[in-house]
Amino acid sequence: MNVEELIETERQERERQSSLRNRILCCSVAGCTAAAGSAAIRGAIEAEIQEQGLPGEVEVCGTGCLGLCGHAPCVRSAALQENYFDVTPADAPYLVRGDRSRFAGRTVKDTDPFYAGQCRVVLENSGSVDPERVLDYVAAGGYQGLLKVISEMTPFEVVEEVKKSGLRGRGGAGYPTGLKWELVARQESPVKYVICNADEGDPGAFMDRSVLEGDPHRVLEGMAIAAWAVGANQGYIYVRGESPLAVDRVRTAIRQAEREGLLGNRILDHNFQFRIDVRIGAGAYVCGEETALIASI
Repeated sequence: MNVEELIETERQERERQSSLRNRILCCSVAGCTAAAGSAAIRGAIEAEIQEQGLPGEVEVCGTGCLGLCGHAPCVRSAALQENYFDVTPADAPYLVRGDRSRFAGRTVKDTDPFYAGQCRVVLENSGSVDPERVLDYVAAGGYQGLLKVISEMTPFEVVEEVKKSGLRGRGGAGYPTGLKWELVARQESPVKYVICNADEGDPGAFMDRSVLEGDPHRVLEGMAIAAWAVGANQGYIYVRGESPLAVDRVRTAIRQAEREGLLGNRILDHNFQFRIDVRIGAGAYVCGEETALIASI
């Protein structure tokens, strides 16, 4: 995929989605899928779309966390901009018809204080993007950031932009991201790496898993931008083996990105190459620390 194709693909996918009568998005992260059975609901909706003769007018797909985990499984109606919780397969006919009366007491609108008070950054695509479909991410503006840096900015300018942003690591040290990138960029080495630490050994901490399960292309794009900035050609995502859905999603995303020329050789038809591989950890808590993680890889 070159620059023109990326822009045209975004336009076409946006138009396709806007032409639908409705897009029904089923939460498909581990909490809803494995624990609450959202796959059965999605299957029931697919069957109901066929039953009502609406293929091409209504579609169903997976999406990232909708934020109502205590009432899983959750489903979103894109047309009505509403989220429904405690959904069952018996609700499928009503979801396809757009019958809101079925969900009295089980509806949270986008204007509800629960959502209106949130400013989503990392998870802004949860509820609108199918994590298993690269075109969904592209339609949401995905890979435009990568396109900008490799088309319009030098690596030095990218590092300076990240420094000025004040972005910090999310660990206890809060280490400035731009400073870390600058230190790597200054190293005169022919081989450099970008490593995504998704080991997440803290009990009950599912932040990394939620991103990888719900919006894996965002992680790939961020790693590619970092690689451009520091001069790396190889990346690794280090993820715990206890998160099999995250592993599957990110591997699928890597294959899709490589197929579309968004990873690999001559990314977006520019003289930039970057490959990402997945490494699965065995669950050792110490591997969340970067030097131990690197040794494990």
